[in-house]
Amino acid sequence: MKFSTLSLAEPLHRAIEACGYTDMTPVQEQSIPKARKGRDLLVHAQTGTGKTAAFALPILQQMLDKQLPCVPGRPSALILTPTRELAEQLCDTISAYAQFTPLSVTALYGGVKMGGQANKLKAGVDILISTPGRLLEHMALNNVTLAGAEFVVLDEADRMLDMGFIADVQNIFQHTAKQRQTLLFSATSSGAVNELCHSILRNHQEIRVSKANATADTVNHVMYPVEESRKIALFNTLLKEQNWFQVLVFTATKEQADKLMASLKQSKVDAAVCHGDKSQGSRRRALADFKSAKLQVLIATEVAARGLDIQGLDYVVNFNLPYLPEDYVHRIGRTGRAGNKGNAISFVSREEERTVSRIEGLIGTSIQRVVKRGFEVSDRQSLLKSISKNGRPSRSNKATRTRITGDSLSARKGRK
Repeated sequence: MKFSTLSLAEPLHRAIEACGYTDMTPVQEQSIPKARKGRDLLVHAQTGTGKTAAFALPILQQMLDKQLPCVPGRPSALILTPTRELAEQLCDTISAYAQFTPLSVTALYGGVKMGGQANKLKAGVDILISTPGRLLEHMALNNVTLAGAEFVVLDEADRMLDMGFIADVQNIFQHTAKQRQTLLFSATSSGAVNELCHSILRNHQEIRVSKANATADTVNHVMYPVEESRKIALFNTLLKEQNWFQVLVFTATKEQADKLMASLKQSKVDAAVCHGDKSQGSRRRALADFKSAKLQVLIATEVAARGLDIQGLDYVVNFNLPYLPEDYVHRIGRTGRAGNKGNAISFVSREEERTVSRIEGLIGTSIQRVVKRGFEVSDRQSLLKSISKNGRPSRSNKATRTRITGDSLSARKGRK
């Protein structure tokens, strides 16, 4: 179904054309007509499916229809999002949709001074995008009131819950307009998400554009068994041998990110780090350089797992598997987007094997194991059984070693 078939205002059609949109994605096709009628929605859609347009366009159309006045410090629409990066991204995208309308869009988030944000609020904002914490700060200072927020979107609701924002979200919703339309979007499904939707939605309709906790069919999942201490060496080896470019790497800690960065710097690989210790400006520059292909590698902690919209990203590497299986879905959602092929590559230590099982159970598919020659990991149980009295592996252990299925992705492809 094409966007041209929607009876939207001329400025919105002009913006859609300027953005290069022609055909609607499944989530847009299912959500836009219902949202435009004012229905509350619970939408299950993974990242990269076009969900921003699915909620932004019907809200923009309704605001144009109602001709709501722009009152200082009193936005008509509120979009809550969990991270600074996603707030910025949403602001840029929705501003593009509203570029030919009189509607204004502003984002609030931490890491920057509040003065400039307060001035924008006082000047008047139609659509406000914000992280929960920074919004509550402005509310406490009376810089903004939500009494006129007739349209409210909770984006990445599952991530909000994971990050502990549930109390803040519920507090914020108590201050919004009593007669409002609420749209809740979530990449994964859980009991907590369902409980939240029943507390803030009214007579809502549920939309699923894919099976629960699904990953895109365009993503190739591969895991490399490797000792934790050898992950940096394996990454450097694969990066060089397979000529990976524009690789997004997720680490579990800031220390691991910094260690990998130091190694890449020593190898003269163009890379940057994006984690909580970096300033907002530094993180913004790192992302911009990565998007413009100035960097070969961007290393990030979980803070960047959501909200990174990078076109044509071929590789996402899990240097460490996430603690929650659902976060695996969020991380690899950066690749294989909009029908493009992508690769989700995970480095798995012996201690992370149980997490692999949970992830496979969640996504409903097995992850192919590829053993890189020279980085083999012995099986703990087989090794213990084969230990001889003198403390050395017996000769029979040779027959129980893990079979090497391939040296690399490229080698495996060459044998097909």
